[in-house]
Amino acid sequence: MQLRHLRYFVKIVEAGSFSRAAATIHVAQPALSQQIAELEEELGVPVLQRHARGISPTPAGEVLYREAVVILRRIEQLPGIVRSTGGEPDGVVALGMSSTLAATVGGPFIQTCRARLPKVMVKFHISDSETLKREISTHALDLALLFEDQFAAGYSRAPLFRQRLYYIGDKRISRSTGTISMEKLAKLPLVLPTAPNILRSVLDREFAGIGVSPNIVSEGDQLSSIMSLVRQGLGGTVLPRGFEHGEGAADLGVPSLIEPPLFLTASVMWSSDTALSRAAEAVRLALADYVIALTREHVYPGLELLGQS
Repeated sequence: MQLRHLRYFVKIVEAGSFSRAAATIHVAQPALSQQIAELEEELGVPVLQRHARGISPTPAGEVLYREAVVILRRIEQLPGIVRSTGGEPDGVVALGMSSTLAATVGGPFIQTCRARLPKVMVKFHISDSETLKREISTHALDLALLFEDQFAAGYSRAPLFRQRLYYIGDKRISRSTGTISMEKLAKLPLVLPTAPNILRSVLDREFAGIGVSPNIVSEGDQLSSIMSLVRQGLGGTVLPRGFEHGEGAADLGVPSLIEPPLFLTASVMWSSDTALSRAAEAVRLALADYVIALTREHVYPGLELLGQS
C-alpha cells in the first residue's frame, strides 16, 4: 500500500465520484480506478460502492477513510513538527470557523496569526458549526472556532464567550419593542439557517417546546446569503448581536432580545483523542487571545466573556 492510494481514496470519497475527484486532482479517471482496485486487492475488501448519485464508502471504506485522513494529516504536519523542535512553531494548521464568526473574526485573525506565527500556514475553512465538529472528529480539521448550544462529548474545548440571541430584521418591516417572545417570533416571516445548524437546532427545539411552527419563508447556508435576504425585506432572522454587520447595519431595524433568553457559546474546539501539534497549539492560543481582545475592544450586546485556558 502506497500513500498515493490513501490520498486518491480520500479525494474520491470527499468528491463523491471518480469523475469529480479526477478533475480536482488532475489524474485520469481510469488511473484512479486502477489505484482503488490495487487498494482493495491489498486490503481484501471493497472500500467503495457505486450508486445512482455517484459513490460512497462501504462500512470498511468508512473505517479506512477515518484512518487515512489521520495518517495524511500527520504526514502533512510532520515537517513542521520536526522543524518546530526547539524553535518557533512551524507547520500547517487546518482551522475551521463558523460562517457567523468568520464574518467578523476570520480575515483579521489570519492576518494577526501570520504576524504572530510567521512559520505557520493556516488552511482556513468556513462552514456551519455541526459540519465543523464532524470534520474535527475525522481529523480533517485541527481546530475550529464555532458556536455550541450544549457541550458534546469527544471534544476538547476552550469556551471563550456566550452570547444572547436577537431577532434582526430590515428596518422597513422591523419595529423593535426591545424584546420579543418565541410565540411572536414564530408568527413573523423568518429567514433561518438550513438544517443541520446549531442555531437552527436551538430555535427548532424552543419552537417545538411551546408547540408552535415558525413562519420560515427562506433558508440560507451562509450568513451572507441570510443577511442579503433580510436586507431585501423578505423576513427577519435570529443572530448573536455584532455578527450582522458584515455589510453595514444602516438598513437593519433595531434588534430585539428574545425572551426567555437563548444563548450560544463560542468555543475553540479540537479532538480529544489526538494531541495538538505545537503549531496547532500556538494557533489555538493566538485565536483565543485574538477573540478575547476583540470582544474587549468592541461592545457586543448580550456577550459574556467566559474563563478559558
